[in-house]
Amino acid sequence: MRQTLMPILSLFTSIGTLLCCALPALLVTLGAGAALAGLVSAAPWLVALSKYKAWTFGISAGMILLAGWMRWRARNAPCPIDPKQAKACTSLRRVSGWVYWGSVLIWCVGFFFAFIAVHLFY
Repeated sequence: MRQTLMPILSLFTSIGTLLCCALPALLVTLGAGAALAGLVSAAPWLVALSKYKAWTFGISAGMILLAGWMRWRARNAPCPIDPKQAKACTSLRRVSGWVYWGSVLIWCVGFFFAFIAVHLFY
């Protein structure tokens, strides 16, 4: 349960950072300001996430680091002896790894657009 819960929570927080900062920056860069206005009118909570983007990224980075620490700590934990449970355990660890590294990638993209691309492109 803990091996899947933390990577999934980190995925949701990293998607939140992607929605708050990377998606609006991408839409403005592509010249889709009207699409951004429609998105903000449909989901006004995006403005609050963007306003507090340092907090959003800080909390999501903490969640991702906590998930990574829990994965590292459980890396040598034994799987059950039963063949079906052992197979489920190893496949769950593999899926958990993909979810974790996917959330790290999404977080990095969001961080780039929120804090670095602003200074590079504008």
